[in-house]
Amino acid sequence: MQSHPGMNQNLYTAIRVVLGAFALLLTASCAPDSDPPHLVIILMDDMGYGDPGCYNPDSKIPTPHIDRLAHEGMRFRDAHAAGALCHPSRYGLMTGRYPFRADLSVWRKHPTIEADRPTLPSILRNGGYHTAMIGKWHLGFDEKGYDEPLSGGPADRGFDQYFGIRASTDIPPYFYIRGDRAVQAPTDTIEASFSPGWSPIQGAFWRKGAIAPDLKLGDVLPRLTDEAIAIIKDYSEQPRKGKPLMLYLAYPAPHTPWLPSPEFVRKSGAGMYGDFLMMVDDQIGKVTGALKEAGMWEHTLLLFSSDNGPVWYDADVVRFGHDAAGGLRGMKGDAWEAGHRVPFIVRWPGKVQAGSISDQTICFTDVLATFSEVAGAELPEGAGPDSHSFYEVLLGRQPAPEPVRPPIVMQSAYGAYLIRSGPWKLIDRLGSGGFSEPGLCTPGPNEPEGQLYHLEEDPGERVNLYQDRPEVVEMLLNKLSKILENQ
Repeated sequence: MQSHPGMNQNLYTAIRVVLGAFALLLTASCAPDSDPPHLVIILMDDMGYGDPGCYNPDSKIPTPHIDRLAHEGMRFRDAHAAGALCHPSRYGLMTGRYPFRADLSVWRKHPTIEADRPTLPSILRNGGYHTAMIGKWHLGFDEKGYDEPLSGGPADRGFDQYFGIRASTDIPPYFYIRGDRAVQAPTDTIEASFSPGWSPIQGAFWRKGAIAPDLKLGDVLPRLTDEAIAIIKDYSEQPRKGKPLMLYLAYPAPHTPWLPSPEFVRKSGAGMYGDFLMMVDDQIGKVTGALKEAGMWEHTLLLFSSDNGPVWYDADVVRFGHDAAGGLRGMKGDAWEAGHRVPFIVRWPGKVQAGSISDQTICFTDVLATFSEVAGAELPEGAGPDSHSFYEVLLGRQPAPEPVRPPIVMQSAYGAYLIRSGPWKLIDRLGSGGFSEPGLCTPGPNEPEGQLYHLEEDPGERVNLYQDRPEVVEMLLNKLSKILENQ
């Protein structure tokens, strides 16, 4: 700025001081956050898109704590797990890599994540975070006996602390793990359980198998909550050398067995399932309460989601008037939308606009790139090959019509591939590809070989346009082929 010939010198100096201060303020407001937030992921298990009230005003299940997160954060309406089942979704979340690129079948006895693969927690730990996980891992350990280290699990894949269980609470053996050791070996036996009036994989269902003396299936959920709260309390009292906290809380619920504590029995309008989900929501409230009490709440980015769709049949919708899929087609395991489109909420005070909604199409694999950007952590070479940051979406700076990622590709429980590009979705065969009937179909004479839907016009996937739009089918099959080849 140059002074005008007739300008008083004192006035000129004052203006320069004010403009300089304003420029400094602008620079500071545009600079990266020098104090990265705590990062908390709360992952549900088998919760449907239509279960929480913030996604379905007709839900028969009160979820006040989940709804409050949506009220105070951003609700994504087109977010997808990395797969339609538990362990594929978790693999995609931890690695930023599509799960069909890995052999996940080994999880019962061996790790599914290679030792040298960068993971979300390892990247954040290298970026200065203290990383902790509580809950269901379901990505395998090297199991050589319960008196030996359980290598290849969270403690070896980037987490500084771990307490949890190897898989779901209906899959034996049932035992707690701390770090890389069994807390107690599963030396007892529990008989199988089923619930009259429900399908064989619903209700208080679990399989017969070995169980540790210190584990009671009905106590697992509150035990995991207590462990998460202990980490938060311990961190607030003894911060790890100024490191922010990354906490991944993976609840094994409302996956079976549905075991609501007495205060929630018959309190929902959706039977045992709804009662159990009410209990889960209450546990979430206890965790968020602990963050508030620790003085961390207003400096925490919290992500809430579910690993896949619900186990909820059409007969259940009729019986209870509750649509766990929220109007989407299908259920857990399916290539249809209800198998993998999930509730996805991000609360980040001062950054994410409260009560906002995004229709960006995103995937679990994208969390790795996004959290790395939030944390200012460097991505190693080869990390997160299928991960695309939605950081700009969170800040409200991404133009809504511009996608933040290329097409999403996924595999259903029975091996059907789907690709989602803009409003178009293609499934490479007929049937649900999963647990809904029919699972897989052989096309008859003059029938289409696959399925094509325009989700903006047909979110319920009722009108198959496969034979009507061959040019779209060809375009999507070509994209699918290229993504599958890029291993």
